[in-house]
Amino acid sequence: MKKDLPENKVANISIAVVLEGDSATENFWNVYLINEKDEKLDTVMITSKGYGELEGKPVMTSTLRHVIGDVEPQSFVKVEAIDSQVFGLTNEYWLSFYINQTIYDKKYIFLPESIVDENLIKIPLVNKPGILIGGLK
Repeated sequence: MKKDLPENKVANISIAVVLEGDSATENFWNVYLINEKDEKLDTVMITSKGYGELEGKPVMTSTLRHVIGDVEPQSFVKVEAIDSQVFGLTNEYWLSFYINQTIYDKKYIFLPESIVDENLIKIPLVNKPGILIGGLK
């Protein structure tokens, strides 16, 4: 039964949409997984998709599956590039990984229009501006 399963809480792991580029006309965005734990994440997998409405019509992007592998402690990895045209949608990232042969998973959701300049912060470890969702300490 579900109540008998251990509750494996995910903490100190974030997903960030990061603004990159050298000039205002050459800006682009990437999605990063940030591991602020002092433990390695094993066999990391992430699925991503966007969904919502544009111009009154339902829209759903393709579901992308990313096999990342291992992520070292206090490090980050690029997951994918993201087009600013999908910022008006809900952007969902589902993370699964192992620590010491125990599986963990967590869903991270960027709500429509949350990826805007007013919400930019300095992303830990990446040290670039972006939008962060996740388990900070």
